[in-house]
Amino acid sequence: MNKLGQIKETLKVRAFGFLQIPLIWFVNPSVVAIGIEHTEIVIPLNRRTRNHLKSMYFGTLAIGADLAGGLLFMNLMAKEGLKASFVFKDMSAQFLKRADGDVHFVSKSGQDVAELIKRVTESPERQETTVEIKALVPKKYGDEPVAIFRLTLSVKRKS
Repeated sequence: MNKLGQIKETLKVRAFGFLQIPLIWFVNPSVVAIGIEHTEIVIPLNRRTRNHLKSMYFGTLAIGADLAGGLLFMNLMAKEGLKASFVFKDMSAQFLKRADGDVHFVSKSGQDVAELIKRVTESPERQETTVEIKALVPKKYGDEPVAIFRLTLSVKRKS
């Protein structure tokens, strides 16, 4: 994704946050990459997003995981022209290290989401899949995750 594409997608996410989910807008996310295979966003570590230990507050980490997984689904849904309602049904998280820098949220669950969309188009019943999101602080830990989230995406086609 080129820089102009990143800026455009970031503005769309922030506008959505401002108008629909103010907490997304409040944490100031930026889109690094968005595609059919993976999504990556970054949330800066700053006064708004950190806890008393100067690492990212776990609520902010949850927002980042939700956003990375949701963007992956919404991008694929738009490409397929699918009209559906979706929600994350549950979430599990493993916190492995302190997130003491800007956090990148990466989901590479594009294939699983594409299969989910196929099932949704074929059935009027609610369908589910698990989306995995890794939280990384690349400036400090490279590709080693500071947290791993698994969210169950539940989708139903709109009539």
